Amino acid sequence: MRVHVVGCCGSFAGPTGAASSYLIEQTDAAGRTWRVLMDLGSGAFGPLQGLIDPTELDAVVISHLHPDHFLDMTGLEVFWAYHERDDLPQLPVYGPAELPQRLAAVLCREGAVPDGVDTVPFAYDALTEGTIFTVGPLSFEARAVVHPVEAYAFRITSGEEVLVYSGDTDACEALDELAVGADLFLCEAGYIEGRDDHFAGVHLTGRRAGQSAARAGAKQLALTHIPAWTDPAIPLAEARAVHEGPIRLVAPMDILEVSQHRD
Repeated sequence: MRVHVVGCCGSFAGPTGAASSYLIEQTDAAGRTWRVLMDLGSGAFGPLQGLIDPTELDAVVISHLHPDHFLDMTGLEVFWAYHERDDLPQLPVYGPAELPQRLAAVLCREGAVPDGVDTVPFAYDALTEGTIFTVGPLSFEARAVVHPVEAYAFRITSGEEVLVYSGDTDACEALDELAVGADLFLCEAGYIEGRDDHFAGVHLTGRRAGQSAARAGAKQLALTHIPAWTDPAIPLAEARAVHEGPIRLVAPMDILEVSQHRD
């Protein structure tokens, strides 16, 4: 399993990259490569098209309804609804129940059917606490986490490989439980200690991300969702102070191999 970092800037698209979006790829026993997009935040649809033809997507998963995680779904909907191909199936989309209404509001329309067409381009499935679903060889478990809006983190497995994606969250038991033994823990570190202490229940710091990885025994920790105004060396140092395992910062267009440190 591998993860292409489409965008990883925290809270908004930054000067060097898009907001949150990660393309997961896994090849099954028959040799078919499955592609699932985790989040499609502001600015991410452009670089996604540089990686793949979006018609190759098998599903999209949206962690929560803040613009830096879902806003470019508007572009994907336009692409899917009005594409010159007339044989595109409905694209499975998993996310909070309000996602169709939120997209419609951004696009200034009523309902989920785009203007000028007669079908909904996406097949929506609402996430709830503990939702489990599969896409090809990939199995997903969603857990509700601590954020100002309905938000989910995910444990993604294929065979013995385990990827965990935090979405946006503050420290919580559900995140630690998901991350147990993860081969790769892709975890947000949007805040730093001291500067952001007056915000509660919103984001992790590098220190809290490192503590979660240490409690869970994660094999690799990859820090993401760091906003443009933060020196990324700070959350990296915070995480290294509390977690002894491999830690890296992610950058746009990075390719992360999930099982490279498997024992």
